[in-house]
Amino acid sequence: MKLAPHLVDRLVERLVDPIADRVSRWAVESQQRSRRNAMIASTALAQRRAELDDVEEFLAALGQSTAREVAAHAAHG
Repeated sequence: MKLAPHLVDRLVERLVDPIADRVSRWAVESQQRSRRNAMIASTALAQRRAELDDVEEFLAALGQSTAREVAAHAAHG
């Protein structure tokens, strides 16, 4: 049994279009997840940096060496 060309086209369209749509959605959703993960990581890093700065300021106010000073001293011997 041979199908008419227009029926073959419609059959292929019905099979391929949903797959193409899923692939397209996957790419967009994957990009969105990646961006969200990057924003979460960036926020966590910024918070950690702020906490480290607070500790540095506290130690400096006490007249103690800060982690930066200790690391600089260790690097230069």
